[in-house]
Amino acid sequence: MEIASGPSSRRHSGRLPHIHKVERPPKQNLLRDIQDSLKETFFSDEPLRPYKDQPGPRKFLIFLQHFFPILEWGRTYNLSKFKGDLIAGLTIASLCVPQDIAYAKLANLEPQYGLYSSFVPPLIYAFMGSSRDIAIGPVAVVSLLLGTLLQNEIPDSQANKLAYRRLAFTATFFAGITQFALGFFRLGFLIDFLSHAAIVGFMAGAAVTIALQQLKGLLGIKNFTKKTDIVSVMRSVWSAAHHGWNWQTMVIGLSFLAFLLFTKYIGKKNKKFFWVAAIAPLSSVVIATFFVGITHAEKQGVSIVRHIDRGINPSSFHEIHWTGEFLLKGLRIGVVAGMVALTEAVAIGRTFAAMKDYQLDGNKEMVALGSMNIVGSMTSCYVATGSFSRSAVNFMAGCKTAVSNIVMSCVVLLTLVLITPLFKYTPNAVLASIIIAAVVGLVDIGAVILLWKIDKFDFVACMGAFFGVIFKSVEIGLLIAVAISFAKILLQVTRPRTALLGKLPGTNVYRNVEQYSNATTVPGILIIRVDSAIYFSNSNYIKERILRWLGNEEEEAKKLNQSGIQFIVIEMSPVTDIDTSGIHSFEELHKTLQNRELQLVLANPAPIVIEKLYESKFVNLIGEDNIFLSVADAVTTLTPKTQEPA
Repeated sequence: MEIASGPSSRRHSGRLPHIHKVERPPKQNLLRDIQDSLKETFFSDEPLRPYKDQPGPRKFLIFLQHFFPILEWGRTYNLSKFKGDLIAGLTIASLCVPQDIAYAKLANLEPQYGLYSSFVPPLIYAFMGSSRDIAIGPVAVVSLLLGTLLQNEIPDSQANKLAYRRLAFTATFFAGITQFALGFFRLGFLIDFLSHAAIVGFMAGAAVTIALQQLKGLLGIKNFTKKTDIVSVMRSVWSAAHHGWNWQTMVIGLSFLAFLLFTKYIGKKNKKFFWVAAIAPLSSVVIATFFVGITHAEKQGVSIVRHIDRGINPSSFHEIHWTGEFLLKGLRIGVVAGMVALTEAVAIGRTFAAMKDYQLDGNKEMVALGSMNIVGSMTSCYVATGSFSRSAVNFMAGCKTAVSNIVMSCVVLLTLVLITPLFKYTPNAVLASIIIAAVVGLVDIGAVILLWKIDKFDFVACMGAFFGVIFKSVEIGLLIAVAISFAKILLQVTRPRTALLGKLPGTNVYRNVEQYSNATTVPGILIIRVDSAIYFSNSNYIKERILRWLGNEEEEAKKLNQSGIQFIVIEMSPVTDIDTSGIHSFEELHKTLQNRELQLVLANPAPIVIEKLYESKFVNLIGEDNIFLSVADAVTTLTPKTQEPA
């Protein structure tokens, strides 16, 4: 690596400017310091501010509004807003009914359970959620994940319908508990550990897997693999090519798939026609069901839905496993499904909140999502969350508040009570085409290209999650995504960046010499910036990296016949904290430099850092005169010393 080097252009006047010393901050009380840290992490001041100086009844109302935001914004609700919510609710209802039936099949559950999950959970969310735009219900990725995890425990879901359903409700209950706990205890930051790159790869892989799974319904294949990896699926498809494909089913499925993709294209091309894509799934179901019904195409091998239970959600409280071996299995599945559902919902909510410029309380969202899944598990629902496709339609349809979810729930209620018998002749090929058309948007090629351009490690994380899902399974892909996300965090923590700083000509500004080609190093002084907190995980690396910088600079000085290094200045402004291991490494570094007759100098340490350096007596070790307010002050003071004869 080539390092910029050369004499400093500074001209010294006969008198040095006044140098400000780094002051030691007031000593902090240990207990108070711990309390402040815990409060900042888990108990923000924000929820408590409205309670100050308020009478008892008002405090109780504020308390209720905190958990039920509808009590706050409902006071200003009017007919104009209702018109927007009514149109949006009816529009997303036309989209959700066919999707719910299709997504239930992804989870290996009977169709009515998808409709149940778009009735109760959206009602709960409308009262407790803080997003104005998010539309609640089953989603493709969570349905597939839940179905895969459940099938690992109960392989034959058709022969063991009751056991499978009970485990699904148990998993949904614990998914809700997980989400509620994360929000209530303000632990929402945990979902941020799953990086954006990993989510992009996981979603894309899940979309491809979901689409491949729909080849069974799209091609009319009867004997289809229960595995989800691409190799098993394609082997199953080709093995059935000569005798297992049904041409009538293919005509229905491919025709409506082309129609759905065309309407999505129209909706994207012209935002005014978003409703065309929104009503296309229901229109497809109605048209296909009508023609299959009058022609009795099921007699020609076309697979149909056949039966959907009529009526509103029955109670499932008694079906949840409260004891036994399935309790732990449901807990494990629920935690995984709940976290994935939460990640998707929070990402969607934040996206639309940013577009409409309002604040979204992530912890409130988690409590709302958790509550609706807990109640949902007791009313025959499986894991529901925010749907991106429905939320986008909800947004474009002009929704004003969460009342659009209530309107959608009412339409689903009418569907359950009155219309379900009409879905008897709905061909599964149409449901397969609806799912494929819905998941196409989850493959974000633009985001993948951007990852490649910006951060190659992020691209590797994305591809790792993607290939893990399509070549192995959804849960393996998710595990790879989490593992790579943590690996990136560990790599950044254990191998922080350091930089050699040089002076920009005509200024007192010191910047990275690799970024600024005209920045020149100061003869006799090595200036290094550490871009991270210094902890036990990286302290030895930082010490070794500084010594390597020193070795490189001394070799460069010898080549140019310049004087050797006498001072090492560590720019500490990016160092937000330091622990005992970090201080110990600095002590070792100081000792090593002393043996070489070099002096360690610190510049601009943060308050918490300088306090710890005082407490550990490290300041006494290097001397207060070797701690400066800025790099410029350090160079101003040390430059005359480098010119003194040895």
